[in-house]
Amino acid sequence: MAITTKQFQILTDINLVWDFLVDIYDRKNGSGMPAPFFEHAIRASWMDASYSHLDRLWFDGDKVVAFVYYEAPVTDIYFAVRKGYESLADDLMEYAVTTMPNFDGNQQFVLFNGQEFLMESAKKHGYSMVFEYESRVFGFENELNYELTDGYHFVEPEDVDVLKLSKLCWYGFDHGENQAFTDWDKYDDSNDWTPAKSHKDCVAEWMAPSPHSTHEYDVVIADENGEYACFSGMWWIPQNKLAYMEPLCTAPEHRRKGLAAAALTKHYRRMKSLGATHMSGGGDPFYEKIGYGKGFHFSYWKNIGHHTK
Repeated sequence: MAITTKQFQILTDINLVWDFLVDIYDRKNGSGMPAPFFEHAIRASWMDASYSHLDRLWFDGDKVVAFVYYEAPVTDIYFAVRKGYESLADDLMEYAVTTMPNFDGNQQFVLFNGQEFLMESAKKHGYSMVFEYESRVFGFENELNYELTDGYHFVEPEDVDVLKLSKLCWYGFDHGENQAFTDWDKYDDSNDWTPAKSHKDCVAEWMAPSPHSTHEYDVVIADENGEYACFSGMWWIPQNKLAYMEPLCTAPEHRRKGLAAAALTKHYRRMKSLGATHMSGGGDPFYEKIGYGKGFHFSYWKNIGHHTK
């Protein structure tokens, strides 16, 4: 193999990475995280992109065969490897250990079912598993059937108000009280839109979408007064038959009313009709409770004795 490498550049390589991650995706046999995981993070306000030049691509000719990258925090390192190139494991690990962010010994490798060859290499580099959990996936051979609670309705994508969506995301992700939203009535479309800045990810994604986002499949639920109560984003990857749900939040005062389950049911019905066979979720017990099963098995590997500034 004539293997070459290239450092990631967001303006030129975002599509290259997406196509690679879509191409190697294998839900059952482990190929790392699906393509939206990286693209959603790289543009998010909670993501520190200042180290993204350290992300590295490996090529065999002009074909991408491996990608080492971080998400959040920057010391969490992920690996994506094309089948047939498992022999690159030690090279990938060596690069991650010597070059990827590692502050105060906090670096950890995030590895998945099917990446046992990387786990063996991690062990050789002094790393051991310290934590694991299951991010649940719903298989569409089963049925989701949770109806919307009385007093709530779905908002059509073309009618979504990005300022109200920003307000929902702020409170829905438990950021707490915000003066901009306390003074909400002072703002309108022609005025200073400070409230949107309080959770700019929602606004940024709707006004300047990521290259592969599919907001036409997002779900927004409002109450009878028109206040937004629940939001569930959706990335549709037809090549993988994957409905990738990200993010999901419910405003605190609207929780425990079945809204999230109803939003996911809306996704299920819509995305199944398009050909999806499964939908991502998360690690919260909520997903298992409503019928999600095994999905992406995260394992975290750390070198407890290694400290690098």
